[in-house]
Amino acid sequence: MTESSRPEEVQAELLRADKSLAAARSLLKDDFLEDALSRAYYSILHAARAVLLAEGVSVSSHRAVRRLFGSHLIKPGKLAVRLAKILAEEQDDRFLADYDAWFHAERERAEKRVSEAAEFLAAIKLFLRSEGERQ
Repeated sequence: MTESSRPEEVQAELLRADKSLAAARSLLKDDFLEDALSRAYYSILHAARAVLLAEGVSVSSHRAVRRLFGSHLIKPGKLAVRLAKILAEEQDDRFLADYDAWFHAERERAEKRVSEAAEFLAAIKLFLRSEGERQ
């Protein structure tokens, strides 16, 4: 963690990530597939914001999270490229799920996104622990 990061904000973002993942799992179980996709994405968004904050980077837009996650964490090799791919795909699906009235998610797709959200969140928590962030 850098001197300019804010541990309480990092923890708040991680808590939101955990809650969004729990909501995604619940929605998936009840066959609210589009909503499960949306909540899975928000779990990832909050996890990405947490790790960026830990790096001293504050972001306000979805697009900035995606861009800055890549430039601050993926390009320097701090995190696996797979995580950037998950972030991008989840963001694209969330947009469809939230804004495209004709979009209907398949169960397999929703299951994959929820699983990837759990993978993403676990990777971020592991990284933060390795960097000295308290969980």
